[in-house]
Amino acid sequence: MRYFLLLSLILFLYMNVWFMVSLIKKRNDVADVAWGLGFVLMAWASFFLLPSFSCKQLLITILVSIWGFRLSWHIYARNKGKAEDYRYLAWRKEWGKYFYIRSYFQVYILQGICLFLVAIPVILINKQDHHALCLLDLLGVVVWLVGFCFEVVGDAQLLRFIKKPENKGKLMQDGLWAYSRHPNYFGEVTLWWGIWLMSGSLTTSLVGLISPITITFLILKVSGIPMLEKTMVEHPDFEAYRRSVSAFIPMPRK
Repeated sequence: MRYFLLLSLILFLYMNVWFMVSLIKKRNDVADVAWGLGFVLMAWASFFLLPSFSCKQLLITILVSIWGFRLSWHIYARNKGKAEDYRYLAWRKEWGKYFYIRSYFQVYILQGICLFLVAIPVILINKQDHHALCLLDLLGVVVWLVGFCFEVVGDAQLLRFIKKPENKGKLMQDGLWAYSRHPNYFGEVTLWWGIWLMSGSLTTSLVGLISPITITFLILKVSGIPMLEKTMVEHPDFEAYRRSVSAFIPMPRK
């Protein structure tokens, strides 16, 4: 229990630091950069809190670090030099005089709670698993690789599309985006199911299920697809795109 409490405290302090950064920068979208890096922090903190480690523990910590650093850098580079993300700008106006207190609890503290829930398989593996790699672990790595590739390639294709002046006002419908309206989100969800598979040999693996279920729910029902598509519905091409292309799981275009 002390192990989990210490990790919770580390994460609580981490989110408070980012809240202070948001006050200094006067923009709440720094929370998006904090998301990926928070997993890196949880992975290495849980790794170093115990005196010994296995190859599997080192492997999963490295996988999470690769994903977390890549995602945070991508978001930082995407937002650099631009105005605050539209979601946070809308909340800034909506929350009025309660903006700072609601930002603290509804953005940073809530994100910290979600982050901890998603990181549970990594924490459990780093605490308990000293077994050699098995077939289930290899399957988990393969699933993680599939998800990571979808996220990286989807992000790269979208960024390249946006940078071309001739695409201004157009809707991205090429590459992976011809098979899924959100291939990067599909990738993020998939790689966390892969990480959970790597915890399958643990007696607490069912507890770890909260991780992929949480990230799947957040992306499908809360802060991922629903919030993003609210900004897309007025685009003249979106309705046809929505009818012909799967929202999440890549499938042949109708």
